[in-house]
Amino acid sequence: MTYTLKDIAIVVLNWNGQQLLEKFLPSVIEHSVGTSIYVIDNASSDDSISFLQRQYPNIKTIINEENYGFAGGYNKGLKHVKQPILCLLNNDIEVTKGWLQPILNSFNTDETNAIIQPKILDYKKRTHYEYAGAAGGFIDKYGYPFCRGRLFDALEKDEGQYNDEQNIFWASGACFFIKSSLFKQLNGFDESFFAHMEEIDLCWRTFNNNHKIIYNGKSTVYHLGGGTLKTSNPKKTFLNFRNSLLTLTKNTGGAVLFLIFIRLMLDGVGGFRFLLKGQTSHFIAVLKAHFSYYKNLPKALKFRKLQNKKRKDYYKTKSVIWAYFIQNKKTFKEL
Repeated sequence: MTYTLKDIAIVVLNWNGQQLLEKFLPSVIEHSVGTSIYVIDNASSDDSISFLQRQYPNIKTIINEENYGFAGGYNKGLKHVKQPILCLLNNDIEVTKGWLQPILNSFNTDETNAIIQPKILDYKKRTHYEYAGAAGGFIDKYGYPFCRGRLFDALEKDEGQYNDEQNIFWASGACFFIKSSLFKQLNGFDESFFAHMEEIDLCWRTFNNNHKIIYNGKSTVYHLGGGTLKTSNPKKTFLNFRNSLLTLTKNTGGAVLFLIFIRLMLDGVGGFRFLLKGQTSHFIAVLKAHFSYYKNLPKALKFRKLQNKKRKDYYKTKSVIWAYFIQNKKTFKEL
């Protein structure tokens, strides 16, 4: 099958983001002619819905009954979307002229290309890669994610070094193209995650089912980042730490008990770093994340058992923490 623009549904998830929709929807509409555009609203209490109905009556609006988070919000809303290619797009993304054609080319070149991410640059510092996805994601042996163009808080300048098309391990949920058939086959996102890391979990399951995740640097978008939940919010720390542990437990092909033990120790070090920096609320968030992980562990282990024959080795580097903090490696090419 050869895909065209009419086969793409651009689906924006929104929660109390009227100001972001006002700012970023115009670029999506201008540069996405020929596609279908949807907004899934997670029971916003602001004027998002009335704004959309007033300013953009041609955009299809799907209204969820409550705030189901990123995972549940998309799972429920996408049941109403029929196009074969889904573009899950954050409401704080600015797209650029011609951004869709390279993505279509990737889907049409190889039928095993199932998930695709464009180049994601920083909306405020437009010469640099953005934290959430950059030039495509990978993961280390202990489940810590990193990107081409971003290791922890070290963001590379875009100098064309990632203007390629490359197999990656995970694509950013900020701008996430996926075949609808695969999304349904894998039962979408894990709703117990609520938000954060759910796209990595889905990509890992995609990898374990022998489909490809691709980065295409010929397509560019700009991401504001933190539009819904800022980095300074302890809830974000809680979700990232807990969901990372769940993702590792569910999907790794390694000796999971040993990996989890090491990972818990490393998380403990991270928690005490927060404490030493006076960020007590984030230290508490790490503790809560671990307790919530233990609560969700039986479900994760059940899923792991069901997927036993599909789990494979996955990691690009043994420890990105060791490389970054001990060996002082700050760019992807140094790993």
